[in-house]
Amino acid sequence: MTILQAIILGIVEGITEFLPVSSTGHLILTSKLLGIADSNFLKSFEIAIQFGAILSVVFLYWKKFIFNNENWKKVLVAFLPAAIIGFLSYKILKKYLLANALLVVWSLVIGGIVLIVFELWHKNCVQNLSDRRDSVLTYKQSFLVGLAQSLAIIPGVSRSGATIIGGLLMGINRQTIVEFSFLLAVPTMAAATGYDLLKSAGNFSFSEFHLLAIGFIVSFFVAMASIKWLLHFVKNHTFIFFGIYRIIAALLFYFLVVRL
Repeated sequence: MTILQAIILGIVEGITEFLPVSSTGHLILTSKLLGIADSNFLKSFEIAIQFGAILSVVFLYWKKFIFNNENWKKVLVAFLPAAIIGFLSYKILKKYLLANALLVVWSLVIGGIVLIVFELWHKNCVQNLSDRRDSVLTYKQSFLVGLAQSLAIIPGVSRSGATIIGGLLMGINRQTIVEFSFLLAVPTMAAATGYDLLKSAGNFSFSEFHLLAIGFIVSFFVAMASIKWLLHFVKNHTFIFFGIYRIIAALLFYFLVVRL
């Protein structure tokens, strides 16, 4: 991997981490599009730079982390299902799922269809959502959102997409569940990155740690801009656009990457 490739992957991660389009799926397919050889380092790199994007949440939402114990408790309750499922499926994830471009393509297509159908079925006007739906999650809802997030163990599913749809199905306000998805990403990706580095760090060279740092920093700054844009977007739009995008992206990746 070159420095330019690390920067490109950092940008892709920063843009896609909090959008319902699957950052992991985009990283896998972009890596193949750039001709980066599949390796344990690449898989760890894809996990680690996601944590760079996640730290942007801590930077933007530090007051909610430091001064609101109730938020922390609910985030930790939601984190438990992903922690258990992720720990049990770690070997399968790294050995089979993170290298499967065709699985990512199918996940993007199916997830796109689900987003479109869900929003058409939902039928609540965006401008009325803030008035009609709950703005505070219960502990039960937090746990169920965490279960929904666990679906993202499959590359291409989208962690944010799964949590947001799960929250909306339970009657949570759109902006509230989007922000909760941001907060939930912190322990989820911190645990994933820490566990992976603990398992794999001994196999990296010094130059590879240099690439990790570059991707990490780039994803951090790009993700901050992406978060601000998404919060503005959800005030006046549904996620149908992202559903259409997922399908188009899957088709492009299929013909440009998978079939080659």
